[in-house]
Amino acid sequence: MSRKYKIVIFGATGFTGELCAKFMSEKYSDIPIAIAGRSLEKLKKIKKNHGLPFPIIVADAFDIDALEKMCKETEVVLSTAGPYHKYGSDLLAACVKNHCHYVDITGESFWIKDMIEKHHKEARDKGLRIINACGFDSAPSDLGSFYAVNQVVGDVKSIQCFQAWKGEASGGTMETMFSSMDAKLAKRGLGKFSLNPKNSLSENQKKNTNDRIKVQEIPKLGGWTGPFVMALPNTRIVRRSAALSKSVGKHYGNDFVYSEGAYYSKKSAAKKMSFITLALGLVIVSPLRKLLRGFFRKPGEGPSQRAMDSGFFKSRFLV
Repeated sequence: MSRKYKIVIFGATGFTGELCAKFMSEKYSDIPIAIAGRSLEKLKKIKKNHGLPFPIIVADAFDIDALEKMCKETEVVLSTAGPYHKYGSDLLAACVKNHCHYVDITGESFWIKDMIEKHHKEARDKGLRIINACGFDSAPSDLGSFYAVNQVVGDVKSIQCFQAWKGEASGGTMETMFSSMDAKLAKRGLGKFSLNPKNSLSENQKKNTNDRIKVQEIPKLGGWTGPFVMALPNTRIVRRSAALSKSVGKHYGNDFVYSEGAYYSKKSAAKKMSFITLALGLVIVSPLRKLLRGFFRKPGEGPSQRAMDSGFFKSRFLV
């Protein structure tokens, strides 16, 4: 595949897209990259503000002709334009149709399920790579589990992941959380194995896979666990990877079971944050979400540089 660009960053005028474009210009300025979005003026602005060496492509998420033209010019589309159930479907379809690899940072399990059902077979037959969930959800969980499995000789029966973090959500992330409920779509991704291929489960997996993480001590790690806000998409991604692993010679095990929770050093913190996590979940699924949406960041907004600089995550895996 030889095309004008190696990578097109789609959604480059959004909060995360701008960060991505800036990072790529600092680390990979020698690679043919373009930035894309619907607003020429905004694209020009971020190009000027950061001194980006990248050409500009104007393409609206709903302009199929523009999307297909863009996909024909690049080897990979890196999309940061969410919510993906609103802005991602036509783009992914254009990538598959025009032999273009695709990467995104979605955490929308229901949308991923929809895209798998529509495009997996064609993408596989064409040798394309469609890689969803490459942000905090779900790269640490997926890559960490893959690494852990490869440290063990033989099949792995289970992995428990415990996440510690400090950070703030962008406006795009908040919009995704609220709009998913408005669209009544999220329930499609709630099943424990919603992203698994058909007929990929053992009886042990069906019986022993549990997403209900309660506050409890983890003696081996010297801490406590409780519900983790991103566990739902992360667990579905890891379980799909495990199910697909046999085809690439990295088999996790026929009875592999994966669970994920938060990690806290103290019981009091585990109880407090678990309550907050559950309360936020209840608000998002209730009619109150429309009233409360205005109190959270809007799309295009995000944490300060200081907040990002002090942020971190640490993923622990028990095999």
